[in-house]
Amino acid sequence: MVKIIFVCMGNICRSPMAEGVFRRMLEGAGLTETIYVDSAGTHSYHIGAPPDTRSQATALRRGVDLRRLRARQVTPEDLAEFDYVLAMDRDNFAHLLQLCPTAELRSRIRLFLDFAPDLPEQEVPDPYYGGPTGFERVMDLIEEAARGLLTDIRQRYRI
Repeated sequence: MVKIIFVCMGNICRSPMAEGVFRRMLEGAGLTETIYVDSAGTHSYHIGAPPDTRSQATALRRGVDLRRLRARQVTPEDLAEFDYVLAMDRDNFAHLLQLCPTAELRSRIRLFLDFAPDLPEQEVPDPYYGGPTGFERVMDLIEEAARGLLTDIRQRYRI
């Protein structure tokens, strides 16, 4: 089984949106038994909390239900367990590298938007302090990168 974890700061906006979008893609492709997806935050601000209501509303408008997700903090064990550790931005990428004990495991850590090379952005911006259009833009970026990620996994693992 291929395992993916999406990581942002608090695990209430970007990473749960990415988890929900990617899970929906896997369901549509019949790959839920082949690919496992999760999300976490680098900080412990919101452990146990549901995704931000604006994240939930934005995702739901696009057919993605995030209500069952709960925030958790990424652990060093996650870095060994997951094949893809995908940071939403450079700050969280750097935090993940600090948690990582070996070069082999560090190679699993990437920026999520690496899978959307045609986008001008390299990071998924944090929409928390912005308005509704920020959440919509984040969802656009996530959907684009999720398509590229699924293509990468299918090519790499021949599934």
